[in-house]
Amino acid sequence: MGALRRRSSGLLPARGRLRHAMSVLDGVRTAIVVHAHPDDETIASGGLLVDLVDRGVRVVLVTATRGERGEIVPGTLDPRLDEHGLAAAREAELRGALDALGVAEHVWLGSAPARAAGRPERVYRDSGMEWVRPGLAGPSADAGPDAFADGVLDEEIADLDALVDTVQPDVLIGYGPDGGYGHPDHVRAHAIAAAAARGADVPFLELALERGPDVEWFDLERHRDAVEHALRHHRSQLTVDGRDLVHSGGQRQAVEPSVGLRLSPR
Repeated sequence: MGALRRRSSGLLPARGRLRHAMSVLDGVRTAIVVHAHPDDETIASGGLLVDLVDRGVRVVLVTATRGERGEIVPGTLDPRLDEHGLAAAREAELRGALDALGVAEHVWLGSAPARAAGRPERVYRDSGMEWVRPGLAGPSADAGPDAFADGVLDEEIADLDALVDTVQPDVLIGYGPDGGYGHPDHVRAHAIAAAAARGADVPFLELALERGPDVEWFDLERHRDAVEHALRHHRSQLTVDGRDLVHSGGQRQAVEPSVGLRLSPR
């Protein structure tokens, strides 16, 4: 991982700069944002993505899987679609959502430039999940051999390392250790993002859904329209109902453009 050491730049060293800055985003010019499935980028960080673009930050979004095991909102797609068909539909939905958010650069983990040199491109498959209890997900019993959460961790880290080496970001942004609600793909996305940040010696900022003493909170209500517009592109997975979104399984949650960022410990 020596090739991924932080390049010299006009910024202060990343660690010190973010520890003492007024904001964790001060001086950030390029950010890689890591998510597990299409729609996660909008649900968990849509307001932040819009805000970063408005700040003039170069945003590169990497998505680990196509979400091909997602449950479909009735009436939106042919229920006979196989995983390949659903993956194609969700890729198209993601393109529409990113246009609404203003994010111009997106890559799939396992595809260049987010693929380690010398390895053929691959698709990381949605691992699926099962509810352990309301609000907490766990691994699916039938994840399969290509599941992202059960893949070779070093290979997945190497793929993200390749993207970091190409983009040379000032920060990586992604989930906290629990992935937000325990989904195994989210937990794995945290693991590879944190490892890639350490390897490149750049800060890793964890998305936080609640205020806290170690969280910088960003009030992004002004981006609500853009976030709701982006959410509507993910029609196979959710429905926007007033100020809420309703997931395909019927779970309801508030559309929340505002978000916090926590500087992950090294």
